[in-house]
Amino acid sequence: MRRALDALYDGAAWLAALAMVGLLLMVLLSIAGRQLQFHVPGTDAYAGYLMAACGYLALAHTLKHGEHIRVTLLLNALQGQARRALELWALAAASALAALGAWYSVRLVWQSHQFHDISTGSDATPLWLPQLAMAAGSLILLLAFVDELVLEWRGLRVVPGSDEALHHE
Repeated sequence: MRRALDALYDGAAWLAALAMVGLLLMVLLSIAGRQLQFHVPGTDAYAGYLMAACGYLALAHTLKHGEHIRVTLLLNALQGQARRALELWALAAASALAALGAWYSVRLVWQSHQFHDISTGSDATPLWLPQLAMAAGSLILLLAFVDELVLEWRGLRVVPGSDEALHHE
């Protein structure tokens, strides 16, 4: 199970990286179009869709590698059971918030599909297609938070030190 979850987080991160390359290509195409006097409709919209995909698909991988911003002032002041209780509470609250985000992201995709919602730009893209990346990223983030909660509950969670996350580059 651990291997499958880690593969899911890594796969989402690779998709985010691929979306970032697509974003670069859209920006370069837009620049080249202005310089060479041609226009490709929808490049700005697709750049925006790809930017959102980058952010959402990378969330779980970022969380699992300790790269999310955490305010640890209170946490670092606690020891033992009090610290563990606060960690469990924070992870449960984060899981609940991630569940809400995932629910509404999936609901948005469903409603956009049901109402045949399309982009207002010249590309007229069915909006449920780019929204899929947001929904998928939200669901994978929810899974990552629940994963962290279960690991903490079982006493198996490894949290990177405060400066360890800075050395991943």
